[in-house]
Amino acid sequence: MTAPTERRSSGGAEDPRIRRSWLVFAGAFLGLGLIVGVRLITETGATDWLLAILLVVLGVAAVRHRIAVQDLDAGRRAEAESFARILQGLSRSISPDAILGAIVEELGSGTDADHIVIVRRRPDARVLEATLVNARTGGSTSSTLFPIGDLEDPAEPLPGARVPVAIPIEVASLPPAMRPDLAAGSIEGAPRELRRSGRGMPTARPVAPLSPVVPAGHDSGSTTVAGRNGPLRESDPDRIIAERIARRARSVFGLRHTLVAPLSTDDGMIGALLISRRTAAAWPAAAHRLLVGASVEASAALSRAYSHRQAEARASTDGLTGLPNRRYFDEFCALLARRRRAEDSVGVLMVDIDKFKVLNDTHGHQVGDEVLRAVAAAIVGAVREDDVPARYGGEEFAVLLRNPTLDIAVEVGERVRAAVGDLDLDRFGVARVSVSVGAAVADDPDEPISATIAQADKALYDAKRRGRDRVVAA
Repeated sequence: MTAPTERRSSGGAEDPRIRRSWLVFAGAFLGLGLIVGVRLITETGATDWLLAILLVVLGVAAVRHRIAVQDLDAGRRAEAESFARILQGLSRSISPDAILGAIVEELGSGTDADHIVIVRRRPDARVLEATLVNARTGGSTSSTLFPIGDLEDPAEPLPGARVPVAIPIEVASLPPAMRPDLAAGSIEGAPRELRRSGRGMPTARPVAPLSPVVPAGHDSGSTTVAGRNGPLRESDPDRIIAERIARRARSVFGLRHTLVAPLSTDDGMIGALLISRRTAAAWPAAAHRLLVGASVEASAALSRAYSHRQAEARASTDGLTGLPNRRYFDEFCALLARRRRAEDSVGVLMVDIDKFKVLNDTHGHQVGDEVLRAVAAAIVGAVREDDVPARYGGEEFAVLLRNPTLDIAVEVGERVRAAVGDLDLDRFGVARVSVSVGAAVADDPDEPISATIAQADKALYDAKRRGRDRVVAA
């Protein structure tokens, strides 16, 4: 946090026009003081003493004004520098965690908040991840999950909010021209274009009265929702959702007085950014500006990070089967080779659909694609949790086995073969599909995984030559 003395000392870099005006102001006071001093020495009177007292009061006021201008200038400069550091940190950040880390330190010092809460939707799951950071120490103190309904549920008014109450109308008491069941312009008898737009419809319709909203349990905190142009309107959906998230954060983390701003992208809200403190005084305008600026930039940075992650996922995933593609499989093998310990063994299964070309030529490529999806799902269901299946190319699949013996590799291969053989493909006009499997295991940590893949591939071709629909170990 920037100390007050540091902020005040930075006032020396103020606008030269303010400094020149102050010099003229101080020079005029000095001249007036000399004149009054001479008069007090040469002749004393009530008027002279009154002038002297007024001069002292004006001098004190001028000095206080000078200090206030310096503090205001230093505060604005500190706010701009904090925001610039946030932007600098965001520009270097790629991962969502790095983006949030870039916000916390400067947001805490720039707003004088005690705690910062970042609530964001995780891109890989339908949950809200809430992280509480102690702004005084800069360390993360707690992390938990909020229900996704806090973000996705309809933006209905919060308990205790003012909502319009509909007044029931006695239909029978209305004139015939206004009765929706008799009027020629009612919805039932209106032209189609008017039924779609609602124009020309009678405004008086029977409405069931709304029940008054009953406030929920007592919440001893308060929340202000900051927007770009000041506090958001009570009816704004973003405000309602942000308040709902803030209420949850206050309840879960035991916070008191919060200022919250939505985190939004082009697809809608993805979370909220909160600052909290123990005192109930109103948040200063600078805190509003800094929080809103940080939320806008964080939203954009998170959107870029999520898009980048989604693009990477698309580049590493086979679009037809949903399995990792060969690029991902090769990169994972390279990573595993670097982190492999001496006692680790690695196994590989190479799986190929038997007579797939004949199936494609007979039933067409659309059926062939459905068979590929079904076989991929069967492989996923047959391998172990730590194993990594992938579509290696065409009708060929690969499975990386973690710490298997050769017997275990053959057993997993047999499970894969049996799972594919049990597929019910009658709806596609395909009687049965089988696969051939080659298995290989490397116990030597110095043996490249590529060599193990080559051995498993050779065993696969041996299975093909021996009649297909079998597992062969290298």
